[in-house]
Amino acid sequence: MSDRNHASARPASKTLLNLGNLPPKQMNFATDGQTASYPRTASRVDPNNPPWPAYRGYHEYSFAHETMGKRLPTILGNAVNDVILTLNQESDEERIVDLLSCLDRMHVLMKELQDNKQLRPIIDDEEGDVPLWNKAIAKYFRGKDFMNAPWLFAEAYKYRRLHECFSLSRYWRDYDVFFRQKCDTFSRSGTAVFELSTRFAVPQKLDANLAHEETQRINKLLFLELTQVSLWGNATDLSLLINMTEEDIKKIQSTGGEHLASTEKNILGNHLNRIWDLVANLKGGRIDIVLDNAGFELYCDCVYADWLIQSGIAREVHFHGKRIPWFVSDVTRKDWNWLLNVMTYSFLFPDASEAEMQSLRQLGKRWKQYVAEGKWIYEQHPFWCTGYTFWSISSEAPDLFHHLCESDLVIFKGDLNHRKLTYDCQAPTSTPFDVAIGPLASEDGAPPVVSLRTIKSDVVVDVPLDLSQRLDKEEPGWRISGKYAVVLLSDEDRRKKMAAKSAEGQQ
Repeated sequence: MSDRNHASARPASKTLLNLGNLPPKQMNFATDGQTASYPRTASRVDPNNPPWPAYRGYHEYSFAHETMGKRLPTILGNAVNDVILTLNQESDEERIVDLLSCLDRMHVLMKELQDNKQLRPIIDDEEGDVPLWNKAIAKYFRGKDFMNAPWLFAEAYKYRRLHECFSLSRYWRDYDVFFRQKCDTFSRSGTAVFELSTRFAVPQKLDANLAHEETQRINKLLFLELTQVSLWGNATDLSLLINMTEEDIKKIQSTGGEHLASTEKNILGNHLNRIWDLVANLKGGRIDIVLDNAGFELYCDCVYADWLIQSGIAREVHFHGKRIPWFVSDVTRKDWNWLLNVMTYSFLFPDASEAEMQSLRQLGKRWKQYVAEGKWIYEQHPFWCTGYTFWSISSEAPDLFHHLCESDLVIFKGDLNHRKLTYDCQAPTSTPFDVAIGPLASEDGAPPVVSLRTIKSDVVVDVPLDLSQRLDKEEPGWRISGKYAVVLLSDEDRRKKMAAKSAEGQQ
């Protein structure tokens, strides 16, 4: 047995090699454009250690600081007011007492948020996501508080804790504190709603005698405009419109062609034509839309999906929503059902003409028929409401990853989904989208991925560095204003073909 105390057991000194036959060193190595466009990423990536530095609540220069310190307490305060309104309308004593317990838990959460308490485990409320949450907290965030955990995780944790306030109750497990607000915002969007319904209630039929090239030209123009309609529908993110007037909402929801033409210049990373090249070759494909906001944005997404079905590009569209109320305005199944039914049956817009209402009803009936026929499929998976980024889909939700891999195109809507795609960290703006989304671009079988996102938080990728630096100087608030957008595509098959073509050219 070895004697660890003997002098011979001491670590050996460095071995010197006399390597006189190796070729001399070369120092004038040129870096290719891709390598030079972004720095090295972290060698170990996990929820507390993103590929580039995370945004955290204590970063006073970031929107994370504003959100954790001001926006989240305001949103939670509005949620408390909503519960009190419901409480005052309730007559059953057991339900009242049960809701008061929910309110007490909300006040505890508010106090923890304001006092910057440590993130505790989620109480077992029989939801399927509890193991995912508590594994992440135990493994990566033990001892972390609201301000020093990465902003993305801390913000998602706050909304999961808000759901816990109700999921532990007897009568109010499915209560949505944001539902009134979502409905009210859509009811004030009548001008933009009818702008679209009167155009699309009657399915468009192109002349069968048109040449294929002309048909494709018309379809391309429609596709480019409807993609922008879906993109800018995100401008009505309720969590950011706390003090917005009805006139402000109408302005940002403008969907006229002149407005869309003027806004394309504000799409800083613009892959619209690349996306068209991909979908133009689809015949009866499957397209998935990972939804963002309920109300008017969901309505715009449905107009978009309707045209994809009518044009023959898609035979089916899968809509992915949230299982629980999430980030104020995110779509839940209740929001999905409400929209289709309010379009078909209600009198939500008292000032509308009968012709306008009829166009809306006709559109709603057709969409409900799509659902009945299986052309539109609404889905929800627990992973969408966790603190994990989409870099972890294949490891934490392999069933969901494999399901998405069957799609011909997966469209992620909105700012939150973009943050989760890119790990919500301080990557240089010139970082290519393919690099920023990690495994969703590089793993075998990964589907083509599109991000339609109006920019409302700090992370920005696939935008030239000189452009972002100029905007930082001239418009310091450009990253959170929603004035600018990106339309980005990651297509692994396209990259492989281009690489193969390049290799052939070098032979």
